[in-house]
Amino acid sequence: MVPTWRLRAAFARRLSAMYGTEVPAYTTLLEVAGRVNDEVAGRDPDAERLGSLTRVTAERHGAIRVGTEAELRRAAQIFAALGMRPVGFYDLRDGEVGAVPVVSTAFRPTGTEELERNPFRVFTSLLTTSDRRFFDADLESRLDAFLARRRLFPPELLQLAEKAEEPAGLPEADAERFLTLAVAAFELSPEPVDRAWYAELERVSAVAADIGGVAATHINHLTPRVLDIDALYRRMGERGIAMIDRIQGPPRWDGPDVLLRQTSFRALAEPRRFREPDGRITGGSLRVRFGEVEARGIALTRAGRARYDALMAATDRHLAQDPDADRQETARALWHRTFPRTEHRLAAEHLAFFTYRPATGRPHDGRRPPADLAGLLDGGWLTAHPIVYEDFLPRSAAGIFRSNLTGEGIRCAALTGTPFDAHRLSEVIGRPVLDPFTLYAAQQDRSLRQALSTLRAGAALRALDAAEGHPTPDTGRPATGPTTGPPADPTTP
Repeated sequence: MVPTWRLRAAFARRLSAMYGTEVPAYTTLLEVAGRVNDEVAGRDPDAERLGSLTRVTAERHGAIRVGTEAELRRAAQIFAALGMRPVGFYDLRDGEVGAVPVVSTAFRPTGTEELERNPFRVFTSLLTTSDRRFFDADLESRLDAFLARRRLFPPELLQLAEKAEEPAGLPEADAERFLTLAVAAFELSPEPVDRAWYAELERVSAVAADIGGVAATHINHLTPRVLDIDALYRRMGERGIAMIDRIQGPPRWDGPDVLLRQTSFRALAEPRRFREPDGRITGGSLRVRFGEVEARGIALTRAGRARYDALMAATDRHLAQDPDADRQETARALWHRTFPRTEHRLAAEHLAFFTYRPATGRPHDGRRPPADLAGLLDGGWLTAHPIVYEDFLPRSAAGIFRSNLTGEGIRCAALTGTPFDAHRLSEVIGRPVLDPFTLYAAQQDRSLRQALSTLRAGAALRALDAAEGHPTPDTGRPATGPTTGPPADPTTP
């Protein structure tokens, strides 16, 4: 048997090789990322604090777009065969600029051991054809009819995916066939694109055209992880590859790296064949696919995310008042005012997720451990080890999408959008969409309980037990210690 994680690792490698042949600039991106990672690992003793170099080097996240609920369910079956579950709900329809009529989730491994073996993720977006802000009734009807006629995934692939899910793997011959079919399902289709139909959808949204204007889905981007995204951004420009205007996410600063920073090279003009209204087949090009790269930091709790969101909003307000100001410098100044400058403070203030271990070699003169997390950390009883952020940021994802669109698209803000949330997406997929905060909190809680048991910290364990069933799983806040209040206003010193 080929176990699930080996199927996932092999799929990620083969997909990367295929995508490199389709988008040569992606190969350059991998080369630059690899060199930067080696250099950072060579000079920084803490380079592997958020993942081993082996893991970081192998790490990828892909992105695909599907048009119907049935297509999304079938994609979910393929990813389930690879040990990847839907995590997180992202609504990209409400950005201030651009029209992105999709809701998304990310399929990824969820267990810590599986993530360490291979953390492959696929950010998967579903076109919301019934959203009247983008599609009127006539266009919705024609778009749904077009999507209903296509078949993205062959029956044999889906059968093998079902066979792989239950026993968590496949016999070698079946594994090879599954991988061959799965990679082929995400290749760029050579079938001619109906020019008039594609153009009609593109007027609404370039993303809608990429999903509903072609005969098949394809990898939209495949993202490596880099340890210094600022250095990579500069070097890609030096190679003559046009990058988008900035790095999305938190600013570069001298405090802890948190959440996710990402950028990309601009969508390339790729040769495509078109079917003209008179039936002729002609040549042309489309700008759809781009090369994204990411740097991952520490996962934040809900309180930490609220602090992050407040800082991003404050940055926007400052730039609206002073459009000539540098965004990075503005954001950095705000972060220095109100965001913790050390991992220790992030842990003590319950703003980020960590695993905890008993400190070694620290005598405590027979004293009993305190009952609160801050006291355990400040007194040297526990050490905190950051949990890497495995997920995505809606604002950053929408920013990357918008930076690579061919036009602003159309969205009628006066109309009401189709309601969509994680519960509805779970019903669409037929599998629960997991809450990432709950996953991080469970990992943190397990480690904290084990550490407190080792320390014989009875009072702290009792405090943890007393909080069972309270907000801990949802907020991601450890049960010990006080609750965290609202985020400080980042506009004030």
